[in-house]
Amino acid sequence: MVLPIPIGRQKEVLCLPAKGHFVILGTAGSGKTTLAILRSAYLSDPSTDHHGKTLLVTFNRALVAYLKHLQDRRLAHVVMENYHQFARGYLSFRDKMLFNAICDPDLREMLIGQAVKQVSERYKPDPLFNRAVALFSVEFRWMAQHGITTLKAYNEVERIGRAGARIDRKERKVVFEIHTAYRDIREQWGKQYDWDDLATAVCVEFDTDDSPRRYRHVVIDEGQDFSPEMIRSLAKAIPPDGSLTFFGDVAQQIYGHRMSWRSAGLNITKKWEFKENYRNTRQIARLGLAISQMPFFKGLSDSDIVEPVSPTADGPLPTLVECPSIAKEIELVIAQTNRGSKTLSIAILLRTREDETLIFPYLPSRSIRLHRDMTTWQVGPGLWYGTYHAAKGLEFDMVVLPFCSSERLPNPNDVAAFGEEDAIMQDGHLLYVGVTRAKTRLIMTYSGKVTRLLPREQGLYARVKL
Repeated sequence: MVLPIPIGRQKEVLCLPAKGHFVILGTAGSGKTTLAILRSAYLSDPSTDHHGKTLLVTFNRALVAYLKHLQDRRLAHVVMENYHQFARGYLSFRDKMLFNAICDPDLREMLIGQAVKQVSERYKPDPLFNRAVALFSVEFRWMAQHGITTLKAYNEVERIGRAGARIDRKERKVVFEIHTAYRDIREQWGKQYDWDDLATAVCVEFDTDDSPRRYRHVVIDEGQDFSPEMIRSLAKAIPPDGSLTFFGDVAQQIYGHRMSWRSAGLNITKKWEFKENYRNTRQIARLGLAISQMPFFKGLSDSDIVEPVSPTADGPLPTLVECPSIAKEIELVIAQTNRGSKTLSIAILLRTREDETLIFPYLPSRSIRLHRDMTTWQVGPGLWYGTYHAAKGLEFDMVVLPFCSSERLPNPNDVAAFGEEDAIMQDGHLLYVGVTRAKTRLIMTYSGKVTRLLPREQGLYARVKL
């Protein structure tokens, strides 16, 4: 497959200097992934004096599979990986990664629960110990994302992020005890790391690694989902004459709020912004913009939000379908996608893996699941399904978003664990991601009451009631 040709101001970013740190922010559909690919090809070009092996790194593995299918000769010196592949590979090269050394999410939750119980036995009864394990899990993740490894650093830092997971300062000493107990228990289980603290391990290792760097250049795609510690580790992965180029869209930030490149210590003198939306029709882009202007986006840094210019491409209004039951929703979704996927690329995107299980039994065998272990990508028409998370950076001719009801969005489990305000913010961003994956057609379905995360303005939808 031939790489796309840069257009307009994309050419300027493509040929930015090959030394230093650069940030390019763009709205959904502005061609950030295209630019990241072209920038990687330019930096690795053997015919230039700045050439060197280049790492194109993104967050999810489904996007890596999509990038690898390009198979253009100009990418011969570009390595495409998700962040965790990079981190595991580097730590393994440095003999810091034992076999099966990473704690999986389910085991992690169980061990955190054990740590809470263990520490609670040292204290008098306290409501802190009755809080959901998920809350401690998110707090430990936040600590890892910011490279916090000491009680002193934890006490001094200003906690920014998921409001419902915030721990009072007077509770931090005990929470840090629980964190330490979790790491001790994890080590007893033979697990050196979990997926969150890999980045800190990479940072620590690079600080003592004086060997030549494998990569001269690093290009980060979907950078808004990288923690500050991940970005710091990638900045350490290049030599003094190398470059790091960050592409991102703050409006699509779904793994932590206000944790952008600004928190990672990059040396930036100018940031580039792309407002043109080349992916979505005018009607879909208008809905995406309306979502991004809702109150749950207020926690983002205004200086990093890129408001899109309305595209010129025309298409049908997004369709919002009210169904009498979940069973009828599924029936409608299967009928629409079966018919259309013979000529279009179609994705069914869902909030959770549990929602996937409701749809999966009715999908045709040719359907492709978007997931973290994807290694290949099918080109052309077809039917994909997976979570909003798994679809980051991807695009499809048509997208279907089932289960957009108030009972399921925001996610009830997150409401219980973190509070309604936080759950609304998290799922509002996810919904924005789902909507903006659609190029020309968008169908949303619900039964009962429609979610409050969708804007109410007239003219945004074609409303249908079954």
